Amino acid sequence: MWYYEKKLQYPVRVGECNPRLAKFLIEQYGGADGELAAALRYLNQRYSIPDKVIGLLTDIGTEEFAHLEMIATMIYKLTKDATPEQMKDAGLGDHYANHDHALFYQNAAGVPWTASYIQAKGDPIADIYEDIAAEEKARATYQWIINMSDDPELNDGLKYLREREVVHSQRFREAAQILIEEKDKKVFF
Repeated sequence: MWYYEKKLQYPVRVGECNPRLAKFLIEQYGGADGELAAALRYLNQRYSIPDKVIGLLTDIGTEEFAHLEMIATMIYKLTKDATPEQMKDAGLGDHYANHDHALFYQNAAGVPWTASYIQAKGDPIADIYEDIAAEEKARATYQWIINMSDDPELNDGLKYLREREVVHSQRFREAAQILIEEKDKKVFF
């Protein structure tokens, strides 16, 4: 069903070791509005949504996994050469004590990822509006990380991810309109 091309969706570059920026990016790795939660949400919701929208959820859900891979690469590059002292100074001392430099699904505050982040109501319109909100929250988080970053190379990749969130939101808005029209025709529900 899928073909995996062994390259990132968009090139990831970082200017220098910076565990402080990595800590912020961890939010998009394992946070409630991060890439893992989005991918799993969309791929789960597609089982209770009309056929006209299944493909969209599949496409965006799998793309979110590509974004997760980009975030993981960014975090790795920002921390791979960090000393334990640098990790501690960046607020990642607890993470280092538990995982060394390994990635772990948690948010920026160190709270582990949980399945409660995934919303699936079973009502197609409610689920699509939840998806729009998720994309807009991810877009906002990317912008805030960009605002805190002084690394133009990293920001290039973050801007790419932010813009993909905008596109996903637009596509979900289009899907919401289709679902509303279908509901009005009583095709499903």
